Amino acid sequence: MAKPASRLSDDPETLKAQLVEAQAENERLRQIILAMQRHRFGRRAESLPEDQLLLGLEEAEQVEAAGFAAEEAEPAMKAVRVGKRRTNRGALPAHLPRVETLVDIDGTACPCCSGTLHKIGEDVSERLDVVPAQFRVLVIRRPRYACRACEDAFVQAPAPLRLIEGGLPTDALVAQVLVSKYADNLPLYRQAQIFARQGVVLDRSTLADWVGRAAFLLRPVHERLLETLKRSGKLFADETTAPVLDPGRGRTKTGQLWAYARNDRPWGGSDPPGVAYVYAPDRTASRPIAHLAGFEGVLQVDGYAAYEVLAKGGAIRLAYCWSHARRLFYELGPASPIATEALARIAALYRIEAEIRGRPADERRAVRQERSRPVIEALEPWLREKLGLVSRKSKLADAIRYALSRWAGLSLFLNDGRVEIDSNIVERAIRPLALNRKNALFAGSDGGGQHWAVIASLIETCKLAGVEPHAYLADVITRIVEGHPQRRLDDLLPWAYPAMPALKAVA
Repeated sequence: MAKPASRLSDDPETLKAQLVEAQAENERLRQIILAMQRHRFGRRAESLPEDQLLLGLEEAEQVEAAGFAAEEAEPAMKAVRVGKRRTNRGALPAHLPRVETLVDIDGTACPCCSGTLHKIGEDVSERLDVVPAQFRVLVIRRPRYACRACEDAFVQAPAPLRLIEGGLPTDALVAQVLVSKYADNLPLYRQAQIFARQGVVLDRSTLADWVGRAAFLLRPVHERLLETLKRSGKLFADETTAPVLDPGRGRTKTGQLWAYARNDRPWGGSDPPGVAYVYAPDRTASRPIAHLAGFEGVLQVDGYAAYEVLAKGGAIRLAYCWSHARRLFYELGPASPIATEALARIAALYRIEAEIRGRPADERRAVRQERSRPVIEALEPWLREKLGLVSRKSKLADAIRYALSRWAGLSLFLNDGRVEIDSNIVERAIRPLALNRKNALFAGSDGGGQHWAVIASLIETCKLAGVEPHAYLADVITRIVEGHPQRRLDDLLPWAYPAMPALKAVA
């Protein structure tokens, strides 16, 4: 709230100072109002969110398709459209099963001379079909044998081990529930509705029991994943809220899902990408300290102060995110010439990064030293100069101070080709959690938050590694239930599984 206006002084010098202070306060309030208007009525991100963009494109393409359908009422136009459609269509994947249908003539008599027709070839076309999800029952029979001569002789094969002893689901069904919930963002009550349409009535609490048991079973794999990532020389870190039901108060409390990601592909690193989420009931600095115990190297983060504690020991160097620094200037909008100029200078850095993405680390470092360093070295004194010209209470001053106070971390990418210019990699890994949070609203307890972290870690790492998550989870659950040794947990990490082949669009 603004301070009440003080009485204007009769002294000219004092009056001048009061007017300058009032102008500065008015400018600060104006910037706050503009920021609120931008937040309320403007776009919420610097670029249109991909999912929203795709929704808009879907609607436009549907309208276009309806127009084409109307045009195809004319035979001539229909022939043109069909020909073009066949030209642009790709081949359907070879691994899909083929169900052949023979469309033949009624008889082999020649319509001209009544002689016998002989086959000279055939036309073959393929159409993509689907069999709706269908449940099936696996019946396991275990014959019992006895000896007629020995009364006590009784032989029977042991029952196959199950995730849930005496329970109904196969490992594949449990994996389907996990993927639907944590990859496709379908809450358990919606899955129960889908099952009911197939005549299988399962209570939501039953599905929750399956998820909880699977998460407990998969905890060692999750722990091994985090340990493996911490042996890397560079990680990304970020956190997002995880609303959790607080039964004692009848409302939700705010937990945190911390994300620790590795992705060395932008500089050609050999370590496979992965991400591990860790649930914590709060956002204190003690959480990343505990999570990253034993990690040494570069940690790429946003400006959250909790990460600064990690760097005090010297084993961890913080690389800050230019995307976050840029965002503060972007929020000021085109009304600020200084913010507009800052955005232009930062954009020059991003253009250089786009050119060297995917090149080896040494080459990236050399290009940055030659082209990016002059931009950085000119930007710092320019920001300091502008800071002296604007009100210290303004949003623009806050944006400049944010960048200058983290300058060493923002400049770290110049000297290390492995470091990215921003932490967008881990922010993209956080995005699926936010979508799941939007659909599920909240976790039922702190334990539910931990389950969320365990299963989401494995599924999102599968996505990064190109591994099909359902097949992976079904196999891992089966192998653990059957007694997979703890000393070979590396065999159960997602990147130990074959990646899906790259497929081209079929239409």
